[in-house]
Amino acid sequence: MLVIVTENVPPRLRGRLAVWLLEIRAGVYVGDLSAKVRDMIWENVEAGAEEGNVIMSWSTNTESGFDFLTYGENRRIPVEFDGVKLVSFYPIEATEN
Repeated sequence: MLVIVTENVPPRLRGRLAVWLLEIRAGVYVGDLSAKVRDMIWENVEAGAEEGNVIMSWSTNTESGFDFLTYGENRRIPVEFDGVKLVSFYPIEATEN
């Protein structure tokens, strides 16, 4: 199982993802593809996401049962801890009033 969630990406990338995957909600794509096709899709994401951000998660034989990649600026960042991939958060920046 493969899941891709996009935010603020160009329509041409969303259209390209819809060729390979089913868009079940706006910006949320699912499918069951080989690792080779998954890698090709990720190359397209990196080339076409521009200022947006994307997360791709897929089933695999790991301790948690899945793995994921991220692209673009986001408060959440992947962190490896004891062989398990977790998600850490950047602190919210204080704004001057």
